[in-house]
Amino acid sequence: MSAPKAPDGPDFTEHRLDSTLAYDGGLLKVHRDRIRLPDGQEAWREYVRHPGAVMVLAFLDPETIVLERQYRYPKGAHFIELPAGKIEPSEPPLETAKRELIEECGFEADQWWKIATLDPCIGYSTEVIEVFGARKLRRIGAPKLDVGEHLETFEVKIADALEWVRDGIITDTKTTLGLLWWAQWGSLPK
Repeated sequence: MSAPKAPDGPDFTEHRLDSTLAYDGGLLKVHRDRIRLPDGQEAWREYVRHPGAVMVLAFLDPETIVLERQYRYPKGAHFIELPAGKIEPSEPPLETAKRELIEECGFEADQWWKIATLDPCIGYSTEVIEVFGARKLRRIGAPKLDVGEHLETFEVKIADALEWVRDGIITDTKTTLGLLWWAQWGSLPK
């Protein structure tokens, strides 16, 4: 049985009239655009241009994945997350995923597959997160963290990670969505 067709309706497209760069940071660029609304009125939109990111469900075995624990300055707290990282200019997302698994976790994987695409912040950011699965992992050494990056990796049963989501221990949105997506629809390739 196939899913019902997604609803289609009026065109609510907003058209850019002009754009200014409100902030030009090392990672993020904030734009302020003057736009024309579907009804002809003018308004403005502020949004963050983000280079995109990847996230990896790295399977040590069919029930066990790799997670990370790191401090996130904007929230002033430690978070448990799936391995993830920013896409570099001109870098294909799969190559980013492979690089991040090596840099953050010290693993390479023999098998990779695409799981999903997430749009985490549609109201204020262009960020897209490409989610990949990796299995047949082999440790190639210690993680090679970026300068200023501090995190620890550990292995956990997926069932336990899902309980941490339920109990509010894992609250990172991308990790929560990745784990819940996997619990609902995921299966390891043959």
